[in-house]
Amino acid sequence: MPHHNQAAVILAVPAALLLAVVIIIGAAGGASLTGTLAACQLQPSPSGTAASIPPGYLADYQKAGSEYKIPWTLLAGIGTVESDNGQSTLPGVHSGANPYGAAGPMQIGIGGAAGNTWGGAPVHPASEHTGGYGLDGDGDGTASVYDPGDAIPAAAAFLVAHGAPSNIPAALTAYNHSARYVTGVMAWAARYAATGALALDAASSAACQPAASVPLPAGTAGTIIRYAEAQLGKPYLWGATGPDAFDCSGLVMMAYAAAGLTIPRTSQAQWAFGTQIPASQAQPGDLVYFAGSDGTLTAPGHVGVVISAGQMIDAPDAGAFVRQEPIADTPGLVGYTQPR
Repeated sequence: MPHHNQAAVILAVPAALLLAVVIIIGAAGGASLTGTLAACQLQPSPSGTAASIPPGYLADYQKAGSEYKIPWTLLAGIGTVESDNGQSTLPGVHSGANPYGAAGPMQIGIGGAAGNTWGGAPVHPASEHTGGYGLDGDGDGTASVYDPGDAIPAAAAFLVAHGAPSNIPAALTAYNHSARYVTGVMAWAARYAATGALALDAASSAACQPAASVPLPAGTAGTIIRYAEAQLGKPYLWGATGPDAFDCSGLVMMAYAAAGLTIPRTSQAQWAFGTQIPASQAQPGDLVYFAGSDGTLTAPGHVGVVISAGQMIDAPDAGAFVRQEPIADTPGLVGYTQPR
C-alpha cells in the first residue's frame, strides 16, 4: 500500500457491471437527503452475490466497516481482487510475500517495492508499537498480516487515513495506483451491496461528513479543533505527542498548545487540572473523559476533544488511528472539563 499492480488475484469484472456502476452513481445524485442520511447510518445490506464470500471474511469485513465508518463492501472488494477473499493459493497470501513485497489476504506492503506499510515484522506482538498500519484487530495478542481479523481492519484504517469515505477513489488510488484496480474494487463493492453503487455514493456524500458541514467556532476553540482535525488518520502510539503519531492525552495537550494554552501531559492530570462541568454545558474545544483500559472513573485513562454536540476527535488505542467518532460509542464516560 501502495503496491503497484501487485494484486495476488485479478478477477474479471464484466463490462456490463462497470457500466452499471457508472449508471447507478449518476442516478444516486438525485436521491433524497433523507435517503442519503439513512444510508450514512447503516452498513450496506448484502446482496445475493455476497453469499459467495466465506462467512468468516464477511463477518470481518462488516465488523471493520462498522468500526471505521466505511462501507464494508469496499473492504470486500479489495479482498476479492487481492486474494479471492483469502481463497487464493498464490505466493504471499498465506505466507511470505508476492514479488512486489505485499502479503496477506489484503496484500499489505511488508517490504520491497510495496514498502512496509504494515510496520515491523509481518507477524509481531500487539504490544510492539511499529508506527505502521498493522494492528491486532481480533484481540488475540498478535498483529499478523496473514490473519484476516488483523489485515482487514488495517486496510480499513489505511483507507480512512487516505480520504475514505469522503473520497473513496482517492483512498483506493493510494492503496494501489492502478486505475483498473480502483475500478475493479468499486465494481465488486457495488456488486456486494443490495443497493449497488448507491452505498458508496451515499458514504461519499457531503451529508455523511458531519465535520465538514459544521463551521469551526471562533477563537481558541476553533484553533484547538482545527489542530485536532489536522491529525485525523495518524496512528496511535503510546507516549507520542506528534507530529507523526499521538496517544490520547498527547493529542489534546498539543491541540491546546496550538492555541497557546498549557495543560498537563496525562489524561488523569488533565482531568484533575480542568474545571469539571456537566454534559449539558460542554462546548466545542472542551475535553471529554472515559475510564479507558488503564484508568478508572476517578482517574480516567482516555480523553478526547469535543468538536460538536455528541462528537469528538480522539486517538483511541494501540492499532487505531486519530479519528472523529460519536462520544456515545466509547464506554465508561467519566465527564467533561473546560481546561482553559
